[in-house]
Amino acid sequence: MRDMSQRTTSTHPAAPAAPPPAPGAEQHPALDFANSLLTLPAGPLDLLAAPAPTSEWLAAHDLAPEGSRVREACTARLRAFREAVRELLEAAVAGRPAPAGALAAVNGALTAAPSVPLLRWDAERGLHRSLPHPADRIADRAMALLAADAADLLTGPDAARLARCGGTPCTRFYVRTHAARHWCSTRCGDRVRAARAYARKRAAEQD
Repeated sequence: MRDMSQRTTSTHPAAPAAPPPAPGAEQHPALDFANSLLTLPAGPLDLLAAPAPTSEWLAAHDLAPEGSRVREACTARLRAFREAVRELLEAAVAGRPAPAGALAAVNGALTAAPSVPLLRWDAERGLHRSLPHPADRIADRAMALLAADAADLLTGPDAARLARCGGTPCTRFYVRTHAARHWCSTRCGDRVRAARAYARKRAAEQD
């Protein structure tokens, strides 16, 4: 996977800048996928708002070939699938049963496209394994890989450390690096602490 700290926002010059990936996103692209819809103090930011940034996001996460383009219909499908992944993460964090519709969406994605590298041969590389990148099934393949990673995240050792950022208005999910961590980033933690300090100051001034 490529460096996800370099978020693509050039197609939306007026949009607020995306924060660095949340803890756990480097290991789990499905977590970064869920967090591609953000609520920032400056306003909402959807990294999959249109085909061009969606294509760039997929390529940056090795989910599509560089320079490939998904269409608007596929972009809409990816956004709908993202909502299903977010519902599963939200349920896991809250200790609630997994929503049936979200489970069906992930299981459907798992079976819609091959997610296991096939054995191939060519004169330059000889025998090797790789996943196909059919131009008309880029979204299917990306969702299959993201679904597999989401399933691994939700059933693996990181599942117990899943959390949702406690810094309003942030809605990102992350994997706790230690029990005392309550925020997905230093930026969110600093904002919460600043708000608490301001509230204490105001309360003291009113006494």
